[in-house]
Amino acid sequence: MKYKNIIIIIIFVCFAYFIRLNTKAQELLENKANQDNYWLAKVIAIEETGEIALAEGELVMPWQKVRLKFLNGPQKGKEIIVKHGEQTQLKKSQFVKQRQKVVVLVSQTVEQEMRYYIVDHYRLPAVAIILAIFLALAIFIGRWKGLGSVAGLALSILVLINFTMPRILAGDDPLLISLLTSIIIALLSIYLAHGLNRRTTIAVISTLITLLTAVGLAVIYASLTNLSGLGSEEAFYLQVGVLDSLNTRGLLLGAIIIGSLGVLDDITTAQAATIDELKLANPNFNQAELFRRAMSVGKEHISALVNTLALAYVGASFPLLLLFTANTNQPLWFLLNTELVTEEVIRTLVGSTALILAVPITTFLAAKFLSSKTRF
Repeated sequence: MKYKNIIIIIIFVCFAYFIRLNTKAQELLENKANQDNYWLAKVIAIEETGEIALAEGELVMPWQKVRLKFLNGPQKGKEIIVKHGEQTQLKKSQFVKQRQKVVVLVSQTVEQEMRYYIVDHYRLPAVAIILAIFLALAIFIGRWKGLGSVAGLALSILVLINFTMPRILAGDDPLLISLLTSIIIALLSIYLAHGLNRRTTIAVISTLITLLTAVGLAVIYASLTNLSGLGSEEAFYLQVGVLDSLNTRGLLLGAIIIGSLGVLDDITTAQAATIDELKLANPNFNQAELFRRAMSVGKEHISALVNTLALAYVGASFPLLLLFTANTNQPLWFLLNTELVTEEVIRTLVGSTALILAVPITTFLAAKFLSSKTRF
């Protein structure tokens, strides 16, 4: 069908544009120098465990004397002794154990002396096992649709890593790049998961319309609340060094848009599928009847997803909420007024508003086109 050829052309053009823009950004990242080295090491033995005071009269902190063997890097095979926790605050939950693999930061002092620090546990093998379980379940239960979803997820991550981040680091407008990223991800993930058909195309169109609406809401809300994008500690650090000219407000808006996309494709595909199934079940349903019945389902979907979205943001900010709850030195209104809290509120409200608007938009388009034999 003609619309399938148009979709393929759009995807091809997006990828061509993505590859062209990405070349310069990749060169920028590859040329970035790093004076410190991170090496992988294995804990051979715990030679001593004790406590040490960082200074006289200060809090006593636990520490370990650890024998390590490097598994990679210029000193592969070499064994060293590291005093883990001697110069940094360490909790017992951060203790390493024999035969564990750890990440070691190797730095060089002005006097050319090598310093070694255990900075983290090596978690990638465990993460790989957990990821394999997830992929196996998705493919086993979802079959071809599950495989398509996994492929869409993989491509989405590749777009974010190889296009979005490098382009923002290269100085492009974060909001524009995030919007382009969302369009590419929407096309790839929805079509791969649900196939090339009319109801999927309606879901894609509805997603893009709602996404553009979310962009407008995010810009207006950020302006009304005077958000600068510097509410978080991470955003503040981005203003140091080569990234001092980064558009932090644009970065915040871009993050809101990409975050909104995560729930939009769920509700648009569900609404389009609902109307398609209703029409198949009763071909006599007209556009108005399809719209009414599908909206009834959509309202139930909204009530569940709005709560889900809000709780997802709350869960991501749980340590922050605990910190504010424990803070008795400042009034509650002052804490709620801070940019850090306002950012999270606006993020949640934009995503929730877009989600609500997606239901009537998708339902209207699906009822209009699926109630007839119109091809597009």
